[in-house]
Amino acid sequence: MKMFDHIDPRSLDRREWHLWVLALGMIVILATGMALLMYPTAFSDPVVLTGTTLRKTFFGFCALAVLLVGYLVDRQITLRALRQQILEQERRVRDLRQEASVDFLETLPGFTHFQDRLAMDYRRASGSKQPLSLLIIDLKPIRDLSDTAEASTAFGDAAKALTRKLRGEDSIYRFAPGAFGIVLPGVNVNDAYRVVTRLEDGLNDAAGASARFSFDIRVITYPEHVMSAREMEDVVRTHLPKEESGLAEVQTV
Repeated sequence: MKMFDHIDPRSLDRREWHLWVLALGMIVILATGMALLMYPTAFSDPVVLTGTTLRKTFFGFCALAVLLVGYLVDRQITLRALRQQILEQERRVRDLRQEASVDFLETLPGFTHFQDRLAMDYRRASGSKQPLSLLIIDLKPIRDLSDTAEASTAFGDAAKALTRKLRGEDSIYRFAPGAFGIVLPGVNVNDAYRVVTRLEDGLNDAAGASARFSFDIRVITYPEHVMSAREMEDVVRTHLPKEESGLAEVQTV
């Protein structure tokens, strides 16, 4: 039902002003009518309206009352339709966001690529006596998000937040749902913890006010914590699913 015009969000202010004018007009007319009805009681000389003037006033008031009721009904229908459109747009944006986050997770390299990159960076670090750091990030969704599409969306948002905080030479990998690894070439243990602080800020922003997930970041640095790339891999294997962990052991041997 669109009694006056089509639904257009840009015309809401104008339509609200029309409603205010109509409502104020009705208030003035009702107040005037009430005053005329109460006049004989308050004063000795009553005001008498007869003839065509009274008929015109009566029919005008009836028409204005019908117009006000119709206008109010149309406004409610308009607002309901706009509310439905907003909810539909929010649903579409949420679906697109979930798809983008899941697609981004699928594009992240896994453990095999991590092994190749770690071996290359380790050879470079050991040959040039440079440090090499590895960050392992564990994400734990809140109970309401466990085993749902919302969990994948939260992990995808977290992965994007991590990627934005990295340098061009750094690399990020997905070991398991909620488990990520970041290789930081040339970064010593002190600088690694500075990177952790920067990543924590990004993860807190990705978690949002509702704290969709909690996180833990572990720092492993060569040569402070480990003496070989194999030791770094052994730490990462604890975050792999059982089937992938067994396959990684066979590939390594």
